[in-house]
Amino acid sequence: MAEHLEIAQGSKTEKYSTLYKQIVALTESEPDTIARMANVAAMIHATFDFWWTGFYRVQDNMLVLSPFQGPLACTRIAYGRGVCGTAWKEATTIIVRNVEEFPGHIACSSASKSEIVVPIFNTQQQVTGVLDIDSQYLATFDECDREWLEKIAALLS
Repeated sequence: MAEHLEIAQGSKTEKYSTLYKQIVALTESEPDTIARMANVAAMIHATFDFWWTGFYRVQDNMLVLSPFQGPLACTRIAYGRGVCGTAWKEATTIIVRNVEEFPGHIACSSASKSEIVVPIFNTQQQVTGVLDIDSQYLATFDECDREWLEKIAALLS
């Protein structure tokens, strides 16, 4: 069983490594943030087949839905509300193994079972948005996802 986990983890790291290189190549010459977010969401979603992959941007003291892949999503999220609003408020990545156990979780889809939210910072280290990924399976996200998704989010700063 431990061997299986190591193999799975290794292939996840390899996927992220390849994906990261592709994202760098695609985004390094694109100045438009929305265009970069759109392609990054599509690339992550296609690589890992997550339930929902997308971005929210801070606008008028709310997180506003931005480019995404997946089913219908919440349009606006308040500061400190749900996983996205909490990641914004705390300016840190949040991994939720089971969304039913997260106080104040916003259920945009009952199919979502686990989630990771990664803040995006500007040059003054203020949160300007979040990368939000939901899985239809429990405990999908781990430190490997955190490490790579934080690197990807940094490309959008």
